[in-house]
Amino acid sequence: MAQDIFDLVILGAGPAGITAAVYAARKGLKFRMVTLDIGGQAGWSGDIENYTGYQFLTGPELVAKFQEHMDHFGIDVSMPEKVVGFKKEQKLIKITTDKDEYLAKTVIIATGKRSRKLGLDNEDQLRNRGVTYCATCDGPLFKGKVVAVIGGGNSALDAALQLVGICPKVYLINISDKLTGDKVMIDKLEKAANVEIINQAKVSKIYADNFVNAIEIITSQGSSKILLSGIFVEIGLVPNSEFASIVNKNSQQEIIIDQENKTNVKGIFAAGDVTNVIEKQIIIACGEGSKAALSAFRYLSTNNF
Repeated sequence: MAQDIFDLVILGAGPAGITAAVYAARKGLKFRMVTLDIGGQAGWSGDIENYTGYQFLTGPELVAKFQEHMDHFGIDVSMPEKVVGFKKEQKLIKITTDKDEYLAKTVIIATGKRSRKLGLDNEDQLRNRGVTYCATCDGPLFKGKVVAVIGGGNSALDAALQLVGICPKVYLINISDKLTGDKVMIDKLEKAANVEIINQAKVSKIYADNFVNAIEIITSQGSSKILLSGIFVEIGLVPNSEFASIVNKNSQQEIIIDQENKTNVKGIFAAGDVTNVIEKQIIIACGEGSKAALSAFRYLSTNNF
């Protein structure tokens, strides 16, 4: 039996992928979404105050609205599936996942990014035992406990702001000499009585029995130990682009695209945080997803298969 050939396969269902899917549905394309989850990093966000049309909503609330939009169009989603193979076969692209294979005339890579790790020896073993990468997901589990947020950008500030209302003490450990997130978020944290900001500090060790009980940090004054129960790691993100070896990437392993979201391989487009677009914001990812879908439609309209 001949394998189905899709006009488009969208990899990832974060803001970029979901927006691309809505545009593809409106264009009447035969397409499929392949993803590990719905929402991506947007689902990890706490308070969102800069998404046009909504003065305030949480990440999970925004993802629920995305899901409603997808349901309205009856969009087919293969989930959870992880891409393990990706290659061009003449004019088609073959995508192999841990569960299936797909052939497509065009592909939009919108696989986003994942949390960067501290790189400490026992970090992986202590995940979900005091080490976490998502304050929205896991913050409530640490109610009444002392915690540390590692990082100094918007993600770290957002995590700290989620925790200040439920934890008696929140340490913000920042490797740089100052916080780099939005001023409004910094101002809120600096006014919080239960937040201690420690700049120019690096976590060198995690102490634990079965669960985290302390960390060691190194500053210009030397090393010191902080007793706590939770560590929220917010030190940046890594692109989920390992499978896409046939497209060009920059030194950060972000997929290089042009203004039409084209990669160096015909028929393969990319959008959102997995690309080299400078700013990583939900609303920008949505815009990039729409551009990628329109470019894919234009490519399908002007090529014979």
